[in-house]
Amino acid sequence: MQVPVYSFTGKVLEHIEISDRVFATPFNEGIVHQAVVRQRANARQGTHDTKTRGEITSSGGKLFRQKGTGLARAGSRRSPLRRGGGIVFGPHPKSYRQAMPKKMRQLALRCVLSAKARDEELKILQQLELAEPKTKMMAEILSALGVDAPTLVVIPEPEVNVIKSARNLKGVKTTPANLLNVLDILSHKMLLMSVAAVRKAEQLWGESAATEADHAPV
Repeated sequence: MQVPVYSFTGKVLEHIEISDRVFATPFNEGIVHQAVVRQRANARQGTHDTKTRGEITSSGGKLFRQKGTGLARAGSRRSPLRRGGGIVFGPHPKSYRQAMPKKMRQLALRCVLSAKARDEELKILQQLELAEPKTKMMAEILSALGVDAPTLVVIPEPEVNVIKSARNLKGVKTTPANLLNVLDILSHKMLLMSVAAVRKAEQLWGESAATEADHAPV
């Protein structure tokens, strides 16, 4: 697949070839949905907890005498029927983690990357390096590229100046190529990558990954 490469001013400098394995994969809705559900579930802490009647601290004395009051019999302040008592069937700490095979996770990532390329929501810059952290400069770059929607900026390695320049822009998030994930890509309309980030992605999930899978023991 041939795609244009832009400069900071929005001018097309050249066209480069990108891997069809990474950027031209047919969309698999089921796999992508499973990957999103898994990622959101794994982000849950699961630390919620309520006390049962056995965990409530209170007096063990009988509230009032058994007969003669005209009230129902009551022997404990810890009863779930009373204010401050235990909770019936309340939540307790648990793990929400879901497992997903590595090949399925990689396929889901290739599906969403391919969808961005197919829908022309992928912009590639020749390079993305800034001499100093400046929000105005990053805003001007996005404006020159015609990007006015929530954008995920992908760089090959963490770049402090790029991260600081983008973090104050509404709807803009920066991430290294090796931390790309399905949820972040789907949460942003546009995907902005440098050429080096594209090559990094191809190295991680492209031909080298396919070769490794082909030579894996059965």
